[in-house]
Amino acid sequence: MRVIFSLVLLFMSLEVSRLSKLYGSQKALDEVSFSAAPGRILGFLGPNGAGKSTTMKIITGYLEAGGGEVKVLGINALENPKKVSPSIGYLPEHNPLYLDMYVREFLEFSGGIYEMKPADIRRRVAELIQKTGLQPEQHKKIGQLSKGYRQRVGLARALIHDPQVVILDEPTTGLDPNQLVDIRNLIREIAANKTLILSTHIMQEVEAICQDVVIINKGKILAASPLSELKAASSQTELILETEEEMELDWFENLGKARFGAKGKKELILETSDPAESRKILMQVIASKNLNLTSLNQGRKNLETLFREITQAQ
Repeated sequence: MRVIFSLVLLFMSLEVSRLSKLYGSQKALDEVSFSAAPGRILGFLGPNGAGKSTTMKIITGYLEAGGGEVKVLGINALENPKKVSPSIGYLPEHNPLYLDMYVREFLEFSGGIYEMKPADIRRRVAELIQKTGLQPEQHKKIGQLSKGYRQRVGLARALIHDPQVVILDEPTTGLDPNQLVDIRNLIREIAANKTLILSTHIMQEVEAICQDVVIINKGKILAASPLSELKAASSQTELILETEEEMELDWFENLGKARFGAKGKKELILETSDPAESRKILMQVIASKNLNLTSLNQGRKNLETLFREITQAQ
C-alpha cells in the first residue's frame, strides 16, 4: 500500500502539480505533485532511477514535461521558462564546470550570463568565495581542484544571481567531514530566506537539516510531509539491544520484526508496537541464553528505516 502524506503550508513559492514525463513507453514521472515554501529545506528523496533528477530538470527548464504544471513564484514555469530562470539556482548531480577557467573567472562569467552589473558581479563573487570556503583556491584553475572544491564552485555558481528558489542535487558529494559541516551550515543560511530543495542519498543529512520531506519512487510521490509528521506517523518503536555475545534472529521471532544492526550479530534492532511487553520478553531471552547485556535503548524509527519501508512497499 502506498503511503501518502499532505504537505500544507501557507505560501508556496514552488508548486508542482500532476507532472508527467514519458521516455518512450516508460513513465518516468506519473502525476507528481508537491510544494515547497520559503524558509524551509525540503529533502527530495528516492532510490536511483526514481524520477528525482527528471523532476528537477523539468522544474529548472532543462527538460520538457509531458504534462502537468510547475509554478515558480506564481509563474507557470513550463510556459515561461526564460521568465522564471533568473529566480532559480540549480546545482546538478553531475556538476558542469569549465575546467580550464579560473575559479573567480568562472564565477564572474556566470554572473554575466544573468546580465548582472559588473559591480554587482564583483561583490557577489567575493561574497560567495568567502561563504563557500573557496578563498585558498580562488586563483586556481577549476581543473586543478579536488572534487570537494569543485562542488563548492558549483554551489557558488548556483547562487551567483541570488535566486529565490535553489535546487541542489547531491551537493555534498566528495566533501570530507569538516567540509560537510561547512556546507550544511551554508545550506541552512541560504534557506533562511529562500526556498531550498535538497536531493541526497544521505538520510542523516536530511534528518540534520531538512524540515520537509518528499519521497518518490518509480515516478510516483509516496510521501510528502514535514519530517516530524512523517516520523510521528509510524506506530512502531525500535528497541536496540546490544550484547557481548553474538545472537540469532530466530531467538526473537515471536517478538516482532527483528534485524541485526551496524555491529552485526551483537546488535539487534526490534520493531514493536508494545515496547514495554517486548522489553520484558527480551530480558527473558537474554537470561535464558546466558547473554551479557551491554545496552538496551528505545527510540522511534529513523528516516532510513522509514524510507526503506515506504519505497519497498510500493
